[in-house]
Amino acid sequence: MINEIYPCLWFDGQAKAAAEFYCSIFKNSKITDENPMVVIWELDGKKFMGLNGGPHFKFNEAVSFVIQCENQEEIDYYWNSLTTNGGSESQCGWCKDKFGVSWQVVPKILGKLMADPIKGQNVMTAFMKMKKFDIQTLIDAGK
Repeated sequence: MINEIYPCLWFDGQAKAAAEFYCSIFKNSKITDENPMVVIWELDGKKFMGLNGGPHFKFNEAVSFVIQCENQEEIDYYWNSLTTNGGSESQCGWCKDKFGVSWQVVPKILGKLMADPIKGQNVMTAFMKMKKFDIQTLIDAGK
């Protein structure tokens, strides 16, 4: 028996708006089911559920979604898409969207840049000063 595991996000009556927002940002995404209480959607094949649960609980940084980006163009696209119209920037590649959900928009190359104990420290020092990641600055710091 294989159990399907997927996140359920608690919204204050905005589950459908959130699903539409996320599906507009991520390729190969769609709403697959909905009723007044729950909206189910897929982001590039990954299932999510939004619950219209009311104002009782709010999102915080204890849970975030990581977007691994191939290049600066992807970082810019996701960062700008998530932070506009009510989202907010944070530090070290973290941001929040207009619903308060936390995201980490990170370069795929980051792990490789951090692998060397000495050069990795320089990379970390560089990205600690950043909000949105700048890949070229990280590469330069790791030289």
